[in-house]
Amino acid sequence: MNTVLATALAMLLDRLVGDPLFPPHPVVVMGRYITWWDRRFNQPERPGSNRWAGVALVVTGALLFGGIPLVGLVWLARTVPLLAWALGIWLISTTIAWKSLVDAGRMVEEALAHRGLAAARAAVGRIVGRDTHQLDEAGVVRATVETLAENLVDAVVAPVLYACLAGAPGALVYRWINTLDAMVGHTTPRHRTFGWASARADDVLNFIPARLTATLMLLTLPLARLDIAAGARLLARDGRRHPSPNSGLPEAVMAGALHVQLGGTNTYAGVPSHRPPLGDPGDPLVPGHITRTLAVVNWSAASLLGIVAAVGFRP
Repeated sequence: MNTVLATALAMLLDRLVGDPLFPPHPVVVMGRYITWWDRRFNQPERPGSNRWAGVALVVTGALLFGGIPLVGLVWLARTVPLLAWALGIWLISTTIAWKSLVDAGRMVEEALAHRGLAAARAAVGRIVGRDTHQLDEAGVVRATVETLAENLVDAVVAPVLYACLAGAPGALVYRWINTLDAMVGHTTPRHRTFGWASARADDVLNFIPARLTATLMLLTLPLARLDIAAGARLLARDGRRHPSPNSGLPEAVMAGALHVQLGGTNTYAGVPSHRPPLGDPGDPLVPGHITRTLAVVNWSAASLLGIVAAVGFRP
């Protein structure tokens, strides 16, 4: 199977159709497995053994969600090649969330325009981990711009890269690690040691995709009529100021391109978390910045689709 061509078709399928309603989405299955393991083996009062329980979760999930599809697709490729091709495309598409990311941003945009601040807070609360009930309009816009930029990495670029390299099993292993990080890879008392391996694995797997994403964004800024010079300047100056080794890169590009300042203080379960600002104080954050960020997301993803398709169709 030409995994690069399959990945291009999967990207197109996701953009047109989005997440499947049936059968159960693989990420739902992953989430249930993580929840079960967390309840069964997470023992915060035993930090040493608890860290190893988190490592075991990373490894067993990778074997399950990467190994089973690998064996199944290899067997199908020998018996029903067309079915293996179609199943591989579908599985890859479930690891990509281009349509879902754009739809989520548009929901916030629509809420700000037509349904008021309370609705916008609720809409952005579905896609960010921070507390949103006290955000003003600028805070809602900042949260949306930051999550759109950051999630372009793990919703589109990273799964596409790993699908090109290792087909559906590679994309599913990436999605497993990313889902783990989202669910247990934070520093709450319960998950400080248990989620250590999940967070570090996600950092490693996103290292190259984050830099590819920042490059794609820069190259497509002129298509969105945004400032490529300012985006490049802030990427170099502020991209590494974020606590994450990866998230600050695309956020810094957007801060420069939009001439705004991102970062600052967020609140998680009532606890303030201070992050260095990305960018210089500039234009006030307004709903139009969401529109421009969505344009960058779409142009970046479409450019990636064009590159992958060109490579996949190459004789």
